[in-house]
Amino acid sequence: MDHAGRLSRLRSGLEENDLDVLLVTHLPNLHYLCGFTGSAAALLVATAGSILFTDGRYRTQAHEEVQGTRIVVAHKSPIVAAAEWLAARRRKSTPFVVGIEPESITAATRDRLASTLKGKARLRSAPPLVERARMVKDAAEILRIRRAVELGASLFRIACRKIRPGVPEVAVAAAMEYEARCAGAEGMSFPTILASGERSAIVHGRASRARVPRRGFVVCDFGVILADYCSDRTRTVHVGRPSDGARQFYHAVLEAQLAAIAAVQPGVTCAQVDGAARGVLRKRKLARYFTHSTGHGLGLEIHEAPRLAAGQAQKLEPGMVITIEPGAYVPGKWGVRIEDVVVVTSSGCEVLTPDKKELVVI
Repeated sequence: MDHAGRLSRLRSGLEENDLDVLLVTHLPNLHYLCGFTGSAAALLVATAGSILFTDGRYRTQAHEEVQGTRIVVAHKSPIVAAAEWLAARRRKSTPFVVGIEPESITAATRDRLASTLKGKARLRSAPPLVERARMVKDAAEILRIRRAVELGASLFRIACRKIRPGVPEVAVAAAMEYEARCAGAEGMSFPTILASGERSAIVHGRASRARVPRRGFVVCDFGVILADYCSDRTRTVHVGRPSDGARQFYHAVLEAQLAAIAAVQPGVTCAQVDGAARGVLRKRKLARYFTHSTGHGLGLEIHEAPRLAAGQAQKLEPGMVITIEPGAYVPGKWGVRIEDVVVVTSSGCEVLTPDKKELVVI
């Protein structure tokens, strides 16, 4: 990964945002910028260079993973150590401006930073500079995501093999997760969602002890982490012979998903892609049952910018990797969601998720 290039581009953006230093504390942003994967660290980025602060648990790991960034192993909180390091080296009378990531620190931590830097620096909530950079993936990132998607997609055959009337949902999820680990996954992108029968109407219905019914939809939403990058996929199957109404319901969601994929183009806003899916469901009189956004970015995190939803003016760019996952959920009856990962290209998009999407009947 081009960590040096990422840090260089970030440094060039500090001045235009009136920042002398950026204090990076969101761990995925740290990972993106310098390669560090530990659970305790802070990264100071200034035009002159960058310094990673961590603690003794990660002394060896930091030196193995991080390149092009100075490493300081502290005997206290890395964030506090970073602030004290700044305070000790500031000699000018005019306070300098330190940008912080407001969504990744607590109010108490901000107060402690302000106290440590009092008179020597002024804290400012920085714009999401790293998150903006992370929206557009480079070729190496896309390759990793592609491989994660391929591995994640292979778990669907396990689900289809294990889903049977009377089998607990957790047993199906366990079989999928075991297969993922055996195939080399570092973990699951999120707790596996496996919701059957009436529970399929629960949007985030994590696998439970409920048993698969003799007849009904089963929503399977799952993903893996491979080489640090996430995948995400949803397929909905039907146990037993589906009624005409069930088939129509499924195909309405599929039509909405295909319409949203077709809308993905460079320059198109996230709201327009969302509107393409919502418009189909509106014609099918199912719009009120579509209760979440059409998709989201993914990469080092399962949910990243951009967000594909109404009112989102962010325009799509080549290299963005997003999910397309409309759904419809009728409480107490059933639910369907279909999801693929796509990468925006110069002429449209490429669907990374393999396999057909016709209704699978078990």
